[in-house]
Amino acid sequence: MPGIRVGVDLGGTKIEGIALDANGVILDRRRVPTPSGDAHATVIAVRDLVAAIEAGLGSAVSTKTPIGIGTPGSLSPLTGLMRNSNSTCLNGLPLDRLLAAALDRPVRLANDANCFALSEASDGAAANAATVFGVILGTGVGGGIVIDGKIIQGGNGNSGEWGHNPLPWPTDDERPGALCYCGRRGCIESFLSGPGMARDHAERTGASGLDATAIFARTSDGDRVAAATVALYIVRLARALATVINMLDPDVIVLGGGLSNVAALYTKVPAIWQRWVFSDIVTTRLVPPAHGDSSGVRGAAWLAGQTDAA
Repeated sequence: MPGIRVGVDLGGTKIEGIALDANGVILDRRRVPTPSGDAHATVIAVRDLVAAIEAGLGSAVSTKTPIGIGTPGSLSPLTGLMRNSNSTCLNGLPLDRLLAAALDRPVRLANDANCFALSEASDGAAANAATVFGVILGTGVGGGIVIDGKIIQGGNGNSGEWGHNPLPWPTDDERPGALCYCGRRGCIESFLSGPGMARDHAERTGASGLDATAIFARTSDGDRVAAATVALYIVRLARALATVINMLDPDVIVLGGGLSNVAALYTKVPAIWQRWVFSDIVTTRLVPPAHGDSSGVRGAAWLAGQTDAA
């Protein structure tokens, strides 16, 4: 069967593999636990997962077809080694070469946020859009850029990392901002990640012990304190995305991660982001993902079929 693509999403707790046909139809999908803190075992787990998928497909797939890999981090163009991975055992390793040797074929690696953006740009909520920005709002804040169907990696392999820019147009009570794990204060991630929102709510209200999902849920019950936190979150997200529109001017912004399930974001954020966009019109669409939690691994599969990345 021509056009089969195999992709792997290398997560911190699970490794997921998928095979798609040329039309994006799932032919096989499997998951295995990620070996904790063991890079060698992780590489072997990826090898065995791909072998199981290809065995299930039989002769329909070539065993020399490149494999797309979504990673929790990126390869440094300077050293060729992994960096910024929350699976810390992978940092400092030539992960692409290790996987290529284990799989005995070429591999194409991209950050998991880039894979998310590629998935939604290929056959998801942003299909046929020329410029797509994919946003991850979860335990962290990440982003990926796809232009004309290609991931934009950037000269430093660092494109889309909007979460580690300062929150724009900060108010006095937002300065200097919470300490981010990157070592700086006031990063977008420290305000807009799920844990960041929960921390901010606790500091402003004294109501600790609530995660972001619970805070959003309480607004439906008429909780005015929670509603105030959500309103502030929406303003901050609008400000942060306005800078993306000013810099990249995407046709579509797709939200992913746990907070992408909050329906109010898709109406309330675009309703106010014009205040900070340097234009008399904003046609950018803010949309939920078509493939949900499957987007990362689907994007890795689409990556496998690309001849290169920009």
